[in-house]
Amino acid sequence: MTNKQEKNYVLPIAMMILLFGMISFVTNLAAPMGVVLKAQFNVSNFAGLLGNAANFIAYAVMGIPSGILLQRVGYKKTALIAIAVGFIGVGIQYFSGYAGQESAFAVYLAGAFVAGFSMCLLNTVVNPMLNTLGGSGNKGNQLIQVGGSFNSVMATLTPMIVGMLIGDAAKARITDIFPFMYAAMGVFAVVFVVMWLVSIPEPNAEQSSEPLGKLISGALKFRHFILGAFGIFVYVGVEVGTPGILNLFLVDPNIPNPLNTTTAGFVVGTYWLLMLVGRLVGASIGGKISSKAMLSTASALGLIFVICGIFSPSSTEVSLPVLKSVDGITSFGFLNVPINAAFLVLIGLCTSIMWGSIFNLAVEGLGKYLTAASGIFMVLVCGGGILPALQGWIADVAGYLTSYWVIFAGLAYLLFYALAGSRNVNEDIPVA
Repeated sequence: MTNKQEKNYVLPIAMMILLFGMISFVTNLAAPMGVVLKAQFNVSNFAGLLGNAANFIAYAVMGIPSGILLQRVGYKKTALIAIAVGFIGVGIQYFSGYAGQESAFAVYLAGAFVAGFSMCLLNTVVNPMLNTLGGSGNKGNQLIQVGGSFNSVMATLTPMIVGMLIGDAAKARITDIFPFMYAAMGVFAVVFVVMWLVSIPEPNAEQSSEPLGKLISGALKFRHFILGAFGIFVYVGVEVGTPGILNLFLVDPNIPNPLNTTTAGFVVGTYWLLMLVGRLVGASIGGKISSKAMLSTASALGLIFVICGIFSPSSTEVSLPVLKSVDGITSFGFLNVPINAAFLVLIGLCTSIMWGSIFNLAVEGLGKYLTAASGIFMVLVCGGGILPALQGWIADVAGYLTSYWVIFAGLAYLLFYALAGSRNVNEDIPVA
């Protein structure tokens, strides 16, 4: 009977893993699209990152409502709604390529905002649905790890693909990214049909007799949770801003030996690849090392990499293995890149384990307030749009490398949280 169930769920399991990848695929399109927006609309770094900001700010709007939607219609219907909204969001971005020059920028931003709604909803459903499809327990956790790994793979590939599609950064247009958008809409359409037709078990959504507002206010009584929630805001900003600004920096014609978009995309993709490596290592040692130790070590190491990236001379170069495009010929091999880029790429190893560590520390001892706390975390994912936009503004005013002081400040806060802010000083509050 078990084998029959597993066979029946192979297709929906594959679809959920695809959705894991789509979250990364669509989300990580926003930052490298800054190169396109800068070229097509002749805007600043700050404006170029507004698409990324729109995508993440949608989390602030949809974080709490997504939890309410789950309670009212269930996981499967929420997933179908999320997939449909994702198709519409990417579709609006696609149509921005046909809009007139005076309106195309606004149409693209609207599409990024709508796509952000979808990503927020998908983030609330893919983990529990995949866990349930796997039968919960070890098999369910294993499938979640597979989905997370696929997410990291797609994060690695996205800037690479976008870089290859753009070609000449100075002539980049939204229409250059159409193949990427075709693929995204196609996947959404296929997954929607499969999810609609296949009968799958519904994860058990925990019910509470207390109103959501009371649970939220209860969670906010815990100092370590408030500091941890802000830590999530900071962390996502660091994770997205580090490679996002790096991509703009590497193709800027004003730096010594700027890279073409293909090569820059592969350098930035290395950041996400190192995040995958870090997650695999973190998963293997997570049972032996505390979240506090992991977060403090990763934050301190990240601070060192940022300092090295800021103060190293851009004229000094090191060799990195990348897919390079030279004189129209694309090949894989070693290529000299600014040493700053090498140090900044290494931050991916540090950010890889931060989400889980911050979450574990922040929800320790929350009891019945855990569900409300998770919704608040989803709202504060908007930091992935706000902090990179701030970093982009500083890059416009003071230079790309100077903007990485935003990343330094973020990592310094996370180090503080790991060492001091994560201690639960409100153990007297009832949580049962």
